[in-house]
Amino acid sequence: MDFTNTLMETLGIETQSADKDLIVMTMPVDHRTKQPAGFLHGGASVALAESAASIGATMNVDPDAYSVFGLEINANHIKSKREGTVTAKARPVHVGKSTMVYEVRITNENETLICLSRCTIGVVPNK
Repeated sequence: MDFTNTLMETLGIETQSADKDLIVMTMPVDHRTKQPAGFLHGGASVALAESAASIGATMNVDPDAYSVFGLEINANHIKSKREGTVTAKARPVHVGKSTMVYEVRITNENETLICLSRCTIGVVPNK
C-alpha cells in the first residue's frame, strides 16, 4: 500500500508484514509521535493500532467492491516509552460481512506490552 501523503507517512509508520490473519507495523518513538513531556503519545499509539486494523480489514475484502472504515477503537496504555520503536501486531477476532473486530497489541523492542487496543471496522459496499 502507498502511504504517501497520509497520517502513516507523517508518523513514520511502516508495514513489516501483511497477511489477512496478521498485520505487523512499526512506528518510531521520536519528535513526531511524542507528547510534550517526551513520552510516546497515546494518540500516536491509537493511530498505529487503527492503521494496522484497517490494513488487515482491507486484506479481508475485495477493495474494488468494499471500503473499510474504523467505527470504534479503544486503547489501554499499559507502559510508557521515550525512544526507540514500537511494533503493532493486529489479528482479527471477528471477520463478518459488515463489521470486523481486530485486537492490536503494541509492544516495545523486548516484546513488553505498551498498549492493548480493540478496533471495530465497518465494511461498506462501494457504490
